[in-house]
Amino acid sequence: MNSKKPYISVIVPAKNEEKYIMNVFRGLKKQSFKDFEVIIIDGGSTDNTVNISKKYAKVIVDKRKGIGRARNIGAKIAKGKLLVFIDADTMPSKNTLEEYKNIINDKVVAATGPILPLEKTNLRITLGFKFVSIFFVKLAIKIGKPSIVGSNFAISKKAFNKINGFDEKLITYEDWDLSNRVKKYGKIEFVDDAVVYTSTRRVEKWGISGFFMFHVGNMIRYNLFKKSKDHYEEIR
Repeated sequence: MNSKKPYISVIVPAKNEEKYIMNVFRGLKKQSFKDFEVIIIDGGSTDNTVNISKKYAKVIVDKRKGIGRARNIGAKIAKGKLLVFIDADTMPSKNTLEEYKNIINDKVVAATGPILPLEKTNLRITLGFKFVSIFFVKLAIKIGKPSIVGSNFAISKKAFNKINGFDEKLITYEDWDLSNRVKKYGKIEFVDDAVVYTSTRRVEKWGISGFFMFHVGNMIRYNLFKKSKDHYEEIR
């Protein structure tokens, strides 16, 4: 993790995530592939997120709004040739980085994998996670409309720079927008073993139907008007 020129840069946007951020570091500590750096982009936390993160990662504080902006800031200072993005309430499985390192090449410019529940939950929520992050994402890639989810994806830094990263005007849908812009530079693959586990808190609060309707509505809005919803409720 201390390599001056790591192969992978793991970029994590965070804000007031003291309850969850250690899951990121626990997962990264167990990685089978070790040549990586960790960059936390903190959006102005008022809790202990920054102090915790400084023990394990490089921390940049930027209070401006937008997860796309935060990820772009991380990518700009990243030293790795491969960028891996996860969220601050997300724990990568032990082979996640190795799987991404092995799949990204001159022809495959980006990849994603399953997003499963971090907490013990009911069967309905578990199946909902699998449907969206596996079945739906695989189908979207297959039909040429990739819908990579921002809490688990990898992209070559070269390809990321070609498309100028995330569109910072988009408060939501910035991840799917990026995956549709980068596809012209190479393939996007789904990697079954690049698994991450993420908090179910939003699904628990919104319900499966509310969560699904938000994202389906946002997809329709974006594809019809090239605009996304400009508010995403903070749930801590």
